[in-house]
Amino acid sequence: MTVVSSRLRTRAMVLASVLGIVVGLAGGQATRSDYRRAASLKVLTAGKVFKSSVAPHWFADNTRFWHRNDLRDGGREFIVVDAIKGVRERAFDHEKAAAALSKATGRKHTAASLQIERIEFLKGGAIRLDFKGESWEYSPKTARVTRVNRAPGGKNRSAANRGAKKRPRQKAEKPYARPTVFARDRNLYIRTKGDDEARALTRDGTQANPYTGHVAWSPDSKKFVAFRTTKAQKRLLHLIESSPADQLQPKLHSYTYLKPGDAIAATQPHLFDAVAGKEIPLDRKLFSNPYQLNSLRWSRDSKEFTFYYNQRGHQVVRIVGVDAKTGRTRAVINEETKTFFDYANKQYVNYLDETGEIIWASERDGWNHLYLYDARTGKVKNQITKGPWVIRRVMRVDRKERRIWFRAGGIRPGQDPYYIHYGRVNFDGSGLTLLTEGDGTHEIKYSPNRRFFIDAWSRVDAPPVTELRRASDGKLICPLETADISALLETGWKTPIPFSAKGRDGKTDIYGVIIRPTNFDPKKKYPVIENIYAGPQGSYTPKRFTVWHKAWPVAELGFIIVQIDGMGTSNRSKAFHDVCAKNLADAGFPDRIAWIKAAAEKYPWMDITRVGVFGRSAGGQNAARGVLDYPDFYKVAVAYAGCHDNRMDKIWWNELWMGWPVGPHYAASSNATVAHKLRGKLMLIVGELDRNVDPSSTMQLAGALIKADKDFDMLVIPGGGHGAHPYATRRRRDFFVRHLLGVEPRSRP
Repeated sequence: MTVVSSRLRTRAMVLASVLGIVVGLAGGQATRSDYRRAASLKVLTAGKVFKSSVAPHWFADNTRFWHRNDLRDGGREFIVVDAIKGVRERAFDHEKAAAALSKATGRKHTAASLQIERIEFLKGGAIRLDFKGESWEYSPKTARVTRVNRAPGGKNRSAANRGAKKRPRQKAEKPYARPTVFARDRNLYIRTKGDDEARALTRDGTQANPYTGHVAWSPDSKKFVAFRTTKAQKRLLHLIESSPADQLQPKLHSYTYLKPGDAIAATQPHLFDAVAGKEIPLDRKLFSNPYQLNSLRWSRDSKEFTFYYNQRGHQVVRIVGVDAKTGRTRAVINEETKTFFDYANKQYVNYLDETGEIIWASERDGWNHLYLYDARTGKVKNQITKGPWVIRRVMRVDRKERRIWFRAGGIRPGQDPYYIHYGRVNFDGSGLTLLTEGDGTHEIKYSPNRRFFIDAWSRVDAPPVTELRRASDGKLICPLETADISALLETGWKTPIPFSAKGRDGKTDIYGVIIRPTNFDPKKKYPVIENIYAGPQGSYTPKRFTVWHKAWPVAELGFIIVQIDGMGTSNRSKAFHDVCAKNLADAGFPDRIAWIKAAAEKYPWMDITRVGVFGRSAGGQNAARGVLDYPDFYKVAVAYAGCHDNRMDKIWWNELWMGWPVGPHYAASSNATVAHKLRGKLMLIVGELDRNVDPSSTMQLAGALIKADKDFDMLVIPGGGHGAHPYATRRRRDFFVRHLLGVEPRSRP
């Protein structure tokens, strides 16, 4: 540190001391007590929520179950639910059982202190109680207990703990007699049964483009498909471990790491007639440039095989069909787009061989929905689901009943579109039935016979509610539990605030959440810090009730934390998602800024003259971009393990969103390209052994900042990887305290 900078730091500390009262009114000084509270927050809030979930133990008839509740006073209660009658009641009289156990053991037991671990319902109505390594048989009729010697965990009459019956093994059918095909010297050879010598099927295999030896036989064993793969280029990523634990000198680590634009391993199918011993040429126009070519399947009559094809650049995906006699190809399903197909998260295909149909997911109408195809003609028979909502996951397909169960987002009008709801629909699009109802995000558990399900739903500002519902139509049978958070609230823990506001277009709703410190005072003004991650592969704002979030300790130092899903992230419409296409630099910032400004209008304790941002990985790229592109709004940023230049990162993630081939748009999204624009405070953090994102991405941004003569802070973690490091976490908090609160951190004793 230079003498000049030291003097400036001292003056700043003196000024902060003089203005201590003002700083206090503006949200706190981040005192040692604040740091201590932040450090202990996770422990302080742990174990303070009760009756938040139901783990059912179904009886053999699958119409009743029991579950255990752990209670605030340290006691436990056991509940039995009759799904037919819709009755929820205590499994037994806990007070009488405690009194009987006290008398039998000579030790004082109460209903509140009775630490029963599990129960078992026995014939005749008796109940076995297991606790502290002992087993007792309790009779509800006589209110008496009898000690039993049988060890806990014996035969249980609830279906959840009953071992599945072993099914008799079916005799496997004898396979068709077929030749042996194998690879040798990069070519294919075939040996017919009874032959001593194998003969060559191919002679054009090379070291760069060999036949693999993996084959897919037709059901009649007369034809097979073999594969030939061009090898990927050999790109090695070199990392230097500066401070290994087992030696003084550094270590070099090298491993394969393809980057955007690199030559990839491309697989092509080759069709062979095993009887004639020759190849049947294929027309390769429909699959000439594969990024993925997999899931090969033969038709039952051996007349055709199909495979999934994802063209490099991810703008064309197909199910390709190949005539096994002629080698002619057809597009059974063909999808093309100007942006990208999110094959990693939204692709769904289900072959219905019995009926010659395919269920296929597509965003062709602007929303992720399901379509039913005629596999023979390649025509859409009907759209299965439709509307301004999205299929999040197919849960089950009943081919006999021709019905689909799914998870969806945005299907309940008026609710947050990211909330998960469950539903079902028939193959022809009829019979759409929503099975969940409450205003929150849902998770369900079916009974063993799928006649009933337990639905648990919550919001960030509403603790879990658990209900029993009928699977046929979602009708409520009876409420089960509502979580008790009274002990949690007594710690000072504040419920996060969900908030929505219009985005950049003035029409689209943007959703986020606001987190406050436990000592929050609405009369004060707090700096705002955004916890950012704009990776297009998902959405990230918490929706489910949770006691702990990594951002809460930061809030405890005197900040308001926000987390937002701007345009370019997933799980909304295709247009919403497409904002990121070939433009990861956007990161939804216009939407985020509009949202924070709208929140500050409603909540004046948010001081948006002091806004910071932090993130890791893609979030690190986003955080740095915030102070580079929007320095008038974001004043301070901490970028951890950032993918600062998409040309430097792993191939699959970056080509999916930035496209192929690599063009000028890659440089336009690089933080290094705009490093000269830095005006705010920026800290770069990187682990020297990050195997996820090339650490050189951060180093190159640092080099660009140095070249532009920009001041910034940098922390390199020796031996650190891609994950968060405790030291880096502490330094990140201190950075915000210093530059947003204007005081020296008190993180050290």
